[in-house]
Amino acid sequence: MIRKSRSLLAAALLAGSALCGAAKAQTASPVAPAPAASAYVNAPVAAPVSAPVTHSGHCGLFETCSSTKIGLGKGDFLIRLSALGVLPEDRDSKIWLNGAAIPGRVKTTRQVMPELTFEYFFTDNLSIDLIAASTRHEVAAEGTPLGKIDVGSAWVLPPTVTFAWHFRPHKRFNPYVGVGGTLAWFHNVSPAGGVVQKLNVGVTGGPSFNAGFDYQLVGNWFFNFDVKQMFMRMHAWANDRGSGAFIKAHDSLDPTVVGAGIEYRF
Repeated sequence: MIRKSRSLLAAALLAGSALCGAAKAQTASPVAPAPAASAYVNAPVAAPVSAPVTHSGHCGLFETCSSTKIGLGKGDFLIRLSALGVLPEDRDSKIWLNGAAIPGRVKTTRQVMPELTFEYFFTDNLSIDLIAASTRHEVAAEGTPLGKIDVGSAWVLPPTVTFAWHFRPHKRFNPYVGVGGTLAWFHNVSPAGGVVQKLNVGVTGGPSFNAGFDYQLVGNWFFNFDVKQMFMRMHAWANDRGSGAFIKAHDSLDPTVVGAGIEYRF
C-alpha cells in the first residue's frame, strides 16, 4: 500500500515537472509575428499639367479670333478701296454741225482709276452703298465729213447709289445683285483746239444695275469684285453759235464699270 502511494506521488511530480518545462519553453520562445505586407504600390506617374493659356482679349488687325464675326450682316459698315475700270460703250451717237445732222459717231476713251466705296447693311440681306470716283476721258468724233475731230477731254464725277441684295449673309462668300442710280458731273473740261475752241458738257444721269460678291479674307478684311452697268447719255456743245463751226453731239455712253478691291468692316 505504501509502495503504491509512493509510485503515484512520483508520477504526479514528474507530470508537474513536464508541465512547468513546457510553460517555460513557451514563455522563452514566443512565436514571431508574420511580416506585414508591403505598403508600396506600383502606379503610373502623372505628367505635370501646364497652366491654361489665357488671352488678353485683344484681336489683332489681321487676325481671325473667336470673337470675329463671320460674313456680313445687319449693322455692318464697310469702306472699300478698289481699282476701277470705266468702259464707255458709245452705243448710239448723233452729231450736228450748225444745226444740220451729219454722219459720224462719238468715241470716248476708257480709263482706270481708284474708287472709294461706303456701304451700310440695313438688314442681313439689304445694303446701300455710295461710290466716289472721278475719271478723265478724251472725246473724239469719228467718220464725219471733216474726218476725225478731236473734241477734247473731260473729267467725270459719277456718284452712284446702289441698293444691293446679298444672298448668303454671315458666310465668307456672299454674292449679291443691286439696282441704283447715277448722276454724273463733268468738270475740268478742255477743248482740243483746232476746230474745237470751246467745249461744254451737260450734267447727266440714269439707272444702274450691278452684280458682285464679297469674300472674307481674314478678320474684318474682305475682297470685293463688282460689275456695274450704267445707262446715261452725254450732251456736249463745241464752239459758239454763229461761229461757223457750232457742233452739237449726243452720245449714249452707257459705261460698264468693273471694280476689284479690298474692304474693311467697322
